Amino acid sequence: MAHLLGAESLHLEYPSKVVFEGVTLGVEEGDRIGVVGRNGDGKSTLLRLLAGRQEPDAGRVTRRGGITVGMLDQADDLPHGATVSQLVVDGRAEHEWAGDARIRDVIDGLIGGDVPWDAPVEQLSGGQRRRVALAALLTHERDVLFLDEPTNHLDVEGVAWLARHLRSRWPVNQGALVVVTHDRWFLDEVSTRTWEVHDGIVEPFEGGYAAYILQRVERDRQAASSEVRRRNLLRKELAWLRRGAPARTSKPKFRLDAAAALISDVPPPRDSVALAKLAVARLGKDVVDLLDAGVAYPDPAGGERVVLRDLEWRIAPGERTGILGVNGAGKSTLLGLIAGTIPPSTGRVKRGKTVRIAVLDQRLTGLDEIRDDRVSDVVGRLRTSYSSGGVELTPGQLLERLGFRSAQLSTPVRDLSGGQKRRLQLLLILLSEPNVLILDEPTNDLDTDMLAAMEDLLDSWPGTLLVVSHDRYLIERVTDQQYAILPGADGAGRLRHLPGGVEEYLRLRAARAPARPGPAAAPGGPRSAGPAGAEQPAGLSGAARREAEKELASIDRRLAKSAEAIRAKHVELAEHDPADYVGLGALHGELGALEADAAALEERWLELSESLET
Repeated sequence: MAHLLGAESLHLEYPSKVVFEGVTLGVEEGDRIGVVGRNGDGKSTLLRLLAGRQEPDAGRVTRRGGITVGMLDQADDLPHGATVSQLVVDGRAEHEWAGDARIRDVIDGLIGGDVPWDAPVEQLSGGQRRRVALAALLTHERDVLFLDEPTNHLDVEGVAWLARHLRSRWPVNQGALVVVTHDRWFLDEVSTRTWEVHDGIVEPFEGGYAAYILQRVERDRQAASSEVRRRNLLRKELAWLRRGAPARTSKPKFRLDAAAALISDVPPPRDSVALAKLAVARLGKDVVDLLDAGVAYPDPAGGERVVLRDLEWRIAPGERTGILGVNGAGKSTLLGLIAGTIPPSTGRVKRGKTVRIAVLDQRLTGLDEIRDDRVSDVVGRLRTSYSSGGVELTPGQLLERLGFRSAQLSTPVRDLSGGQKRRLQLLLILLSEPNVLILDEPTNDLDTDMLAAMEDLLDSWPGTLLVVSHDRYLIERVTDQQYAILPGADGAGRLRHLPGGVEEYLRLRAARAPARPGPAAAPGGPRSAGPAGAEQPAGLSGAARREAEKELASIDRRLAKSAEAIRAKHVELAEHDPADYVGLGALHGELGALEADAAALEERWLELSESLET
């Protein structure tokens, strides 16, 4: 493979820290490199050095003559006064760019009808600015792309589209990608090599995130590291990767025999039956029931905008649920409804008498009152111990597991980094002993090691867990089932169980969504070209359409009841005498029948949805 660019003996230091010491590495044609490491160890700095945005104190970066390089920063610094169209297609007329399939794909995948085509960038939200910055980079040909946290502000669909685009952007053994991200699913999808930045060096590994975890375990074993806790955590992470979704574990970059040997004595990440028993003991059988609940807000025109409608959900003790949906679908509203911070406009919300709900939200609420206190003082006022996986931990040990060093215990809360504040917020919540924990985008500001540490704590947490996140890896890792908020015919969000997980959600979104209008959403903007005279196929009409809509609504209700029956069966299994093998076998048979019925209903629902949308 031909050499594209490289670094020779890079040295960079700041007054208080050596960032890189003698780093030498290269980027070759066909490389797809994921960069991981702890926050503050220099991942973004490495990208800036390689892209020529920053000069080292010593050493040099060399490039092959004539190559083109593009970089996406975390800051999304867009030129003041520029419009979306000016940035994405350099202000060119439609007929000049519409013939390029790549440009059309980027606009459809990132801009679509979600970003006004002629709007000045000052009017865009943070998520829209991220999409525009990405689109402006990807609509141009580059030999090497450096992407710094490209999945920030993207939803699950946006991340899936970006992964597909980057996999097919260059032919095999051409072009190069270097990406920094904490999104581990994305890393595994796009990278074939991994660089770990730590302690002033860059250590290379073959393969994506899953293969990197395996090699780190091997490295630690061979070095006889004294960091026993960290090594065990990595082995647990590997165990989940190895036992996880077939699409991940079947990748050839996994050395299956080595992986099997490493995890032969590692139990599954969670003992679901034991956790369910503990949850029932702590909560009773009643947690939170949403009974025909809905939420509406006043509309500026004088009416009301219905955000959520007809929610039927009986949340069971020990249930671990991920909630998916596009931005604005009503996920945070649903969490507020469950937590009691948002009252229902219709229906009612019933909470068990013993329920204690805690929320880890995006705004780091609760830390303002203690911003001037030292971390050690804050922790010292709380409980003297915390039980995790049957092991009693002091608050100090819990802080260590969450990545705090001894020197940081004397730091005022206001001086902590965003990631440290996020970890402290989680620790304070766990020490308050809630039995229902709501996590709203908990991965913000956390690196991959800290995400693994957080997931390890959640594995042994014996309560009901609800997670809203665009991080697909986290959703699949810490939850046992997923729901989606999908719009009904009236535009209001409705809750839908996803037996097939995130993949099913993406299929449903693709099946339900009409053809995206692209930049044509803006008045006077360019319109996506289509075959001349082409018409949409005729769909159902009249009585047939009404019958299909009626059956669809009926299936929605039956699916809700089916999900409730499945949850009840899980609770029954958890409470059943483990020595009664005959009874357990019968219960498992009943559970299998319920799940098969639910799968058949899902198939019929998809058929009806497709017929109504054509």
